[in-house]
Amino acid sequence: MSLPDLAAVLWRQRDLLERLVYRLECEQLLLAAGRTRFLGMATSEVETLVSELRVLELQRAAAAERAAIAAGLNPELTLEELAAAVQPPWTAVLLEHREALLVLTRELAALAETNRTLMAAGLRAVESALAGLAGVETSASVGYDARGRTDQVPGAGAMVIDRTL
Repeated sequence: MSLPDLAAVLWRQRDLLERLVYRLECEQLLLAAGRTRFLGMATSEVETLVSELRVLELQRAAAAERAAIAAGLNPELTLEELAAAVQPPWTAVLLEHREALLVLTRELAALAETNRTLMAAGLRAVESALAGLAGVETSASVGYDARGRTDQVPGAGAMVIDRTL
């Protein structure tokens, strides 16, 4: 496999990572808005993209290994090492892909962490609401600030529900 083939696989990987960023942002918007109707669908789409990325990562590793062997290099080189060892314009192309992949990976990590935080806050809010319905006294409930972080909001205490209606 040649360097153009490796570059094509790297483009595909970047495209899938961009799609994953988009899907995680959509999921985050749903979570922040408390709109759970399509949350299962959004999560399923994220899982599908992650599965595709796992397969593509194996293809990328194989393509990089074959490109290194074709260039007479150690097949276990990292992308950065491979870029340093090949001739221009491939050095710049591979380094550009590497940098873009690193940026996307950092962005995905931040999105995933925020989504985990929002999901945990949503779970706590549901548990708090259920505890209030069950007659367990609570003096605070979970609220959200402008950045989507949780915040304790003073509550009215125990609720009474008239079940005779």
